[in-house]
Amino acid sequence: MAFMEKPPAGKVLLDDTVPLTAAIEASQSLQSHTIVRRYSDFDLLNNSLQIAGLSLPLPPKKLIGNMDREFIAERQKGLQNYLSVITTNHILSNCELVKKFLDPNNYSANYTEIALQQVSMFFRSEPKWEVVEPLKDIGWRIRKKYFLMKIKNQPKERLVLSWADLGPDKYLSDKDFQCLIKLLPSCLHPYIYRVTFATANESSALLIRTFNEKGTLKDLIYKAKPKDPFLKKYCNPKKIQGLELQQIKTYGRQILEVLKFLHDKGFPYGHLHASNVMLDGDTCRLLDLENSLLGLPSFYRSYFSQFRKINTLESVDVHCFGHLLYEMTYGRPPDSVPVDSFPPAPSMAVVAVLESTLSCEACKNGMPSASRLLQMPLFSDVLLTTSEKPQFKIPTKLKEALRIAKECIEKRLTEEQKQIHQHRRLTRAQSHHGSEEERKKRKILARKKSKRSAVENSEEHSAKYNNSNNSGSGASSPLTSPASPTPPSTSAALGLGKDVKEGKDICITSTSSTSTTSSSLASREHGGGGVCPALTPGCEWCEPRGLAQLHPEFPKRNFEES
Repeated sequence: MAFMEKPPAGKVLLDDTVPLTAAIEASQSLQSHTIVRRYSDFDLLNNSLQIAGLSLPLPPKKLIGNMDREFIAERQKGLQNYLSVITTNHILSNCELVKKFLDPNNYSANYTEIALQQVSMFFRSEPKWEVVEPLKDIGWRIRKKYFLMKIKNQPKERLVLSWADLGPDKYLSDKDFQCLIKLLPSCLHPYIYRVTFATANESSALLIRTFNEKGTLKDLIYKAKPKDPFLKKYCNPKKIQGLELQQIKTYGRQILEVLKFLHDKGFPYGHLHASNVMLDGDTCRLLDLENSLLGLPSFYRSYFSQFRKINTLESVDVHCFGHLLYEMTYGRPPDSVPVDSFPPAPSMAVVAVLESTLSCEACKNGMPSASRLLQMPLFSDVLLTTSEKPQFKIPTKLKEALRIAKECIEKRLTEEQKQIHQHRRLTRAQSHHGSEEERKKRKILARKKSKRSAVENSEEHSAKYNNSNNSGSGASSPLTSPASPTPPSTSAALGLGKDVKEGKDICITSTSSTSTTSSSLASREHGGGGVCPALTPGCEWCEPRGLAQLHPEFPKRNFEES
């Protein structure tokens, strides 16, 4: 597809941060959308992930006896555990290798090839630039690729080109989108990394910045080389060590200042993390302002989408700042969010900021503003020495477009949080009712209810039978004669004549309520002429009866003659 060519109609823009889960099941029971993977596929994935330096629990190979039923069941458990470890690791679960393994239908394209095609089209119209080499997998995004560049008349100067596809949160019109992308080089701020060149079409954007040999803030924390692949740099650092207290204070203050600047300008961001902060000496500079214009999802989206109070891009930035501060302090990301208790920190002032952004109370009640964090003791006494005046002029029409796009992004986030909340409630309810303790309780209650109902029905039927006997003993009771046959029996009405002839004892019980009267039938074949255990004496069909009483059309004289 040419660089300025429109994307195909109906193209689905995927959110690559949506977590994937996987369950191993027997092939005969699969009814939903599935993928078929052999053990060799798992082995190939495991070999590809070795670059991360993690020890992943892939079950070992077995050449003899690998078709035994017990071995297959054991291997299934092992592979399920292997997938669980991968999908719960934040970095591994977002990498292209895992996405293609679990969802090949949506991740079958070669994005490096697509990026090369787009960049080649760009260089046809801009001949002064030249590609030195692709920077393979230095970032975490699947649809964002990087290339090392140079200017032909300045061969020693190195630049980095980033190409990115559109994301699911792209709500700007094509015209406004392209205007805002081209406006980014005019943004001047002491804590924003300068964009050298920017252009866009209806399906992607391309930006060029100066290449920094020192790398990002995350490279400083993890002692990593900027050109290495993302998995190699950050998955399993050799040494975990946080920054000095003065570095934490200075870098934190600079980042909060630029967040406040963007919030005041009404420019949506939502993409703060340590890899998006470039280090230039002792100064932090924010990267990738174009991400929100492209509609790309945030690195920490799977975290803050769990909390319904983090529902604006301003609160998202503050929550992401909490993740960044934790990483600067302890040299690693938090194990889970919210954080119940924080390890010892260089200062209690650091813990106070972390509690206001990552604690359970903060996630439930909402985030403070960037201005509020700047007033906290950790940052309030930091002196910033810079003479550069911020400049970022956004036309009024584009400001309105940004405001509408920001509202749409926040609306999608709110709807996603609502769905996650409902799914979590449903899962808890299913887990609760499906527990062994709950099943036992339900069985006990059902037995008690059944016994109570049987006793109540028996007593009610006995009382009705006694009343009918008392009323039938009066002088006004008509005599049974051939001319006046007995009323139709209940067995005939219910079609039970066959059971009676075969010698089965049929127990009829009736239950009544305030509005309706219903009959229930219980059948039991007794051995040896025993008494029906379900009813007390007086049960209509347990009493010995003659044939005339059992069948209304049978004459009484025939009964007497027999």
